[in-house]
Amino acid sequence: MPASDSENRSPSRRALLALALAMMGAASMLYYHQRLLVPRALEAGLAKHLRGVYAFGNDFYPVWLTSKQCLQQGRNPYSTETTVQIQKGLFGRPLDPRIATDPTDLRMFAHPAFTILLLWPLAELPFPVARVVLVLLLAVMTLASIVFWTRALSWDLRWNWLAVIFLLTMCSYPTLEGLYVGQLGLLVAFLLAASILALQRGRLLLAGILIALTAIKPQMTLLAGFYLVLWSSQDWRKRWRFGVALSSTLLLLTGASLAIWPRWIPSWAHVVLQYHRYARRALVGEVLGSALGPHAAGPATLIMIAAGMVVALVLAWNNRAAAADSLEFWLTLSLLLSITTVTLLPGQAVYDHVILLSGALLLARWWPSVRSTWILRALMATGLAILLWPWFASCGLIVLRPLLSHQQFYSAAVLALPLRTAAAFPFVVLGLLALVLRQNRRPGGKSSVSVPV
Repeated sequence: MPASDSENRSPSRRALLALALAMMGAASMLYYHQRLLVPRALEAGLAKHLRGVYAFGNDFYPVWLTSKQCLQQGRNPYSTETTVQIQKGLFGRPLDPRIATDPTDLRMFAHPAFTILLLWPLAELPFPVARVVLVLLLAVMTLASIVFWTRALSWDLRWNWLAVIFLLTMCSYPTLEGLYVGQLGLLVAFLLAASILALQRGRLLLAGILIALTAIKPQMTLLAGFYLVLWSSQDWRKRWRFGVALSSTLLLLTGASLAIWPRWIPSWAHVVLQYHRYARRALVGEVLGSALGPHAAGPATLIMIAAGMVVALVLAWNNRAAAADSLEFWLTLSLLLSITTVTLLPGQAVYDHVILLSGALLLARWWPSVRSTWILRALMATGLAILLWPWFASCGLIVLRPLLSHQQFYSAAVLALPLRTAAAFPFVVLGLLALVLRQNRRPGGKSSVSVPV
């Protein structure tokens, strides 16, 4: 009995220690983002004579303004006039390509037109109010996403460990950045998590509707949605509700938008095709650009993206028959989201990395039952270090701030220290999931996520 009591107390102590450290790291990261990074970025914008270049809610502003003007005035959401109005609201003036210091991101409205219809209630509010309401909603949705993923994984966590995950997620750089700029990627991540939970519980109609709504940012769930369509078509007699709900919802949204803007589809396609001219390269391109230089990086990036798409298609096809509660299903879904992060999303879209949450939680859930190899252990340790680095670095910066001069502290080499691992984390998650998938296919590999914790 004493040994048993000791064993029961020990995990509690570890959990409370982890919670205390998580609270300290979260507070440091929050202070770093709001009191050090954001003010410095605002100063840089003002130096370029651009008002609001890093303003609160600036990613939501194009959606808010477009919803307000296009529904009330019937304006084309993708027109040059609309883009100019967005730029004036964000920067105080239209962007000029002849000015080298002006942002290359033209801030065009790049969402499908039905995004306007789905978010029109917020357009009825003044923007200072609308952005606060949106951020509060996105914060609640992000917390709910964690609960949805853990429930879908049948992971019954104690409250203190769940609190640690809450803190690490909410005060991570991707989430803080997404909340500050009002990024709809957090909404898409919530809809994705809710859809998978509904699918796990057999509510296929609801799951199909929710995954269709993620089309407000289709690049985030393109591969995952494709896999779910294959999955539903594999056993159509049992899973037809998912496919019917998905297609019906998309048809309804598209048709309603066409009734208001008959030419929105070619206009949106034109904006999407222009996007690559001013958006940064995919994350894999950013990494290759640093390693190979600008000339060799372009072809290498195209090859890597093409290879990623081939791997994604083969993976989705091979595992289309997997049961929704199987490890193969979860690994396929999480791998597709990881491939999306490194190949389809722009390099600067760190806020969209919230779709890695399913893969990170799957690894944490599955890890106690793994037959670890030295490669897996090394990569897991690397991933954990990369995950925790921003909190350690932000704590270190706060401690070192009085010891450094203003110029030293606000230099790019020092101030950006907590952000140095942001680009590496998706690759580590992708590598770990790939190794787990490989090991699971060996004789004796696990086939279900329902493993003891």
